[in-house]
Order: sequence, then C-alpha cells, then structure tokens
Amino acid sequence: MKVEERIAALGLTLPEPPQRGGVYTPVRPFGDKLLYASGFGPAVKGVEPVLGKLGREVTLEQGQEAARLCALNLLAALKAQIGDLDRVKQIVKVLAFVASDDEFYMQPQVANGASELFVQIFGEEAGLAARSAVGMNVLPGNIPVEVEALIELKD
Repeated sequence: MKVEERIAALGLTLPEPPQRGGVYTPVRPFGDKLLYASGFGPAVKGVEPVLGKLGREVTLEQGQEAARLCALNLLAALKAQIGDLDRVKQIVKVLAFVASDDEFYMQPQVANGASELFVQIFGEEAGLAARSAVGMNVLPGNIPVEVEALIELKD
C-alpha cells in the first residue's frame, strides 16, 4: 500500500504545506539521501487548534493531537520537497518541543502523538525513529508543540 493510501486509510489527508514563518527552509536536503525537516507547529489551514502550555491550558490529549498535526504538517512539507512520500526509507530522528508548565513532566507522552502517526503511516521498521522530547518555557505564537525530524530517502 502506498504511503498516501495509508494516510487516507487512517481517515486523514495531508494539509497544504504550511507557509514559512521566517528566514529558513522547511526541508533541507544534505548528504546523499538525508533531509532535515524544520520544526512544524500544529496549525490547520493557518489556524492554531489550541494555544498554551501543557499542564496549564492544554491537556495531555490535546497535546498529543497537536503533535499529530505537527507530524502531518511536516509530511506535507516533505512531500512538497521530494514529490512522493513513497521515497521515504525511514524516519531517523524526531525531536518534539513541548511548551510546558513547570510541573508538567509528560513530554514523551505528548511526543507519542507524532511518533505513533509516523509508525501508523510508515510501519514500525521505517517509522519508529530515535526521539527526544523536551519541555520548553514557550514556543512561537504560544503553540503547545513543535516537531522536527531527520529523514532518510530510498536509493
């Protein structure tokens, strides 16, 4: 099954790639088959579904859904860069930034929203990446989660 067929089977669609929010490139190729995807937020059609910090204004479940939306935005930008998501060999590394209240310690569980989506789409062998999930005082625009990734392409 093709990657976009798996996305559709999950009841999802890839959004339009998010517009750049500054002076950077959304996806940067390097080496022979590697791509670095910049940090992506959870905006849907330019609108943030939830704002604030985990453990304060944002629940764990809302944070997980935000991380999932971040991953979809990342995949949309990746597709715009490479043309076909079936070219992805594996998601190598995921980094999730989680805007957190001082007493919130469940950043890895928030990041699972993105990680689980990558596994559902690419399978465990290609989608289960190395990962870091870190708490932040604040993220741009008061978004609760931002996700970036390192991706390897097939030969």
